[in-house]
Amino acid sequence: MSVKITDLARQLNLSVATISKALKDSHEISSETKQRVFELAKKLNYTPNPYASGLRKRSSKTIAVVLPEVADSFFSLAINGIESIAHDKGYHVLIYLTHESFEREEAILKEFQSGRVDGILISVSGETCAGNHIKEVIAAGMPVVFFDRICEDVETAKIVTDDFESGYNATSHLLKAGCKKIVYLSTSSSLSINNKRMAGYMQALTDNGLANTIDIISCASDDEGNYQIIHDLLKSIHRPDGLIASVEKLTTPIYLACREINLSIPEKLKVISFTNLQAALILTPTLTTVTQPAFEMGKAAASLLFKGIEKKNFDLSKEKIVIPSVLAERSSTTSQKI
Repeated sequence: MSVKITDLARQLNLSVATISKALKDSHEISSETKQRVFELAKKLNYTPNPYASGLRKRSSKTIAVVLPEVADSFFSLAINGIESIAHDKGYHVLIYLTHESFEREEAILKEFQSGRVDGILISVSGETCAGNHIKEVIAAGMPVVFFDRICEDVETAKIVTDDFESGYNATSHLLKAGCKKIVYLSTSSSLSINNKRMAGYMQALTDNGLANTIDIISCASDDEGNYQIIHDLLKSIHRPDGLIASVEKLTTPIYLACREINLSIPEKLKVISFTNLQAALILTPTLTTVTQPAFEMGKAAASLLFKGIEKKNFDLSKEKIVIPSVLAERSSTTSQKI
C-alpha cells in the first residue's frame, strides 16, 4: 500500500499543510520540523504525488463543483452564483454529484489529483465524517473552497451561513407563536450545518426554561421513510405543536402527513423549514422559512476560489465568510391559539 501524505501527518502529529510545506522546503517551516518530515518520508519510502508540482502550472480553464444533490433549491441557486463569477473569468463549470455518498465523493476527489480541473468548490455528502480525501487534494496543490456543508478539520476557505443563530431564531419564533412542545427533525449527524442548527434549537429551549422538552427526531434518507416517521410522530399521543424541518426535503412529507391525518396548520401544528423553496409562497398555508443566501454564498465561494487559482501565495486556509440567513414569517406559524 502506498504511503500518503496524511500518513506522515498522522505519525508526526502535524497538519497535512505543514507536511506539504516541509516537503517543498518552505521558509515557513522550521529546520527541525523539516528534518523530522524528511526522515520519516525516507523511512516510509514516501513518493510525492507526481502531479503536485505541475497542477499550478497547467490550466484547464475549468472548475469543479461537488454537490450532494441538485434537487434542493439551495444548490440550484448556489450554482447560479458560482456560474456568474466563472463566466466572467472565462471558466467552465463541471458539476459532480455524490448523491450523499462518501464513497462517490472520495472517488471524485481522487480523479481531481490528475489536474483535470483548476480548482474545486465542494459541499460534502451526508456520509462524510472526516476530510482526509480532501486534504490529499489540497496537499497536491489544488485550491479547494467549502460552501454550506463543510469539514471542520480541513484547513481551507469556508463559506457558511449562521446556522446556530438560525436554529435559535427559528425555535424562538415558534415559542413566541405559542408552541410548548417543539420537535427538531434532524438529518445526518455528521453534517456541521445540521448539528449547529440543532444546537441553536437546544439552546433556545434551554434559555426559555424548556430544556426538558428537547425532542430530536432522526429522519430517513428517502421521502417515503420520512413520510412514515413524520406521520407516526403526528399521530402519536405525544405529538408536538411545533416542527422545525432542518432541510428542505422534509417539507413535503410534513404537509402530506398533515393532510392525511387532517391535522391543520397552523391551528394544531406550526411548521418552519430551512429552505429556499419558492413554492413556500403558494403552499396552503404558506410556509414560514429560514432562507439561506444561496446565490450570494455561491458567488463568494467562487470569488475566493479564483483568488486561490490566480494568486500563488493567497492563503485560502485563513478565509471564512459567514453570510446570515433570513427568517420569513408566513401563515404556517401564525400565533393563533392551539
